[in-house]
Amino acid sequence: MESNELLKKVRKIEIKSRGLSNHIFSGEYHTAFKGRGMSFSEVREYQYGDDVKFIDWNVSARLRSPYIKVFEEERELTLMLLIDISQSAFFGTVKQLKSELITEICAVLAFSAINNNDKVGVIFFGQEIEKFIPPKKGKTHVLRIIRELLNYAYGTKAQEAEQKRLKLADERKNQWWQEKTAAFKQLFQNKNHNNSNADAVKTNGIQNQLPNTNIEQALVYFTNVIKRRCIAFVLSDFLAEGYDKALRLAAQKHDVVGIHVFDIHEQVLPNVGMIRVIDAETGQAQWLDTSDKSTRKSQFTAFQQKFNYCKTAFAKSSSDLLSISTKDDYVKHLISFFKKRGA
Repeated sequence: MESNELLKKVRKIEIKSRGLSNHIFSGEYHTAFKGRGMSFSEVREYQYGDDVKFIDWNVSARLRSPYIKVFEEERELTLMLLIDISQSAFFGTVKQLKSELITEICAVLAFSAINNNDKVGVIFFGQEIEKFIPPKKGKTHVLRIIRELLNYAYGTKAQEAEQKRLKLADERKNQWWQEKTAAFKQLFQNKNHNNSNADAVKTNGIQNQLPNTNIEQALVYFTNVIKRRCIAFVLSDFLAEGYDKALRLAAQKHDVVGIHVFDIHEQVLPNVGMIRVIDAETGQAQWLDTSDKSTRKSQFTAFQQKFNYCKTAFAKSSSDLLSISTKDDYVKHLISFFKKRGA
């Protein structure tokens, strides 16, 4: 993407996000997320009905009149955005790509945070930690975050990620052929070779070594690098597993919220006959007969299995989870969530 196009997209997202955060989310965000505690503000003269436990005896003795300590909420917070920029995020069949939806949600959350004088930081992750932007305040900082988001989605970093994926796909294809050839040789050389051994040869190797979205690593990195308690939004399609323990540890220290972003056709395949599909992260391609009910049912079951794992992991860590599809109005989801948190 040319720099001029990138700036136009940044400006477009800024206008939309600032409008939403100013007119819709400003009060909701403030109510939903509390400060770290109470800090001393001032002393004032005691009034009837005040709690006597807050009397400042030193000041009262010096001024010969009862005075009490006044406290106020420590409002300043840190908002961390853990953003999935793996190849599976660049998919969408309805209104927009999952990555575009994630970008808009992140922008709204970030502007809501700076409107409340909070800090915002970001961890970009995929198969590994791609980039960490430490928490800071200010509009300039938020615009930098948006530029980085768009750059990963459309710029040179997206191209680098795609080249890495294609290279991985070629390596996988070559190793797959090598394993196939070795399996057939074994079958011909050993007449007593049984099917279970053949299956073992087929499934061994790179299939089990393929990198995938590493949510666990992102959560561990986040827990280690952010020392003070903060609010953390994890935005991902959560197609990976094995992150439940890391999530529990992160939730013990921070206020973690998951935003599950998905496309409706990841859940329910359209009945359009034979289609060729490619796994965006592994490069594995196959033909699917979408007119076959068992194929559609299998896809639905696989999606539900991943989503159920995600729901269980967040429930066990006592963390909130939102699920938003690319056809949904994410504004309604966020408002509902903020009101529920603030109740």
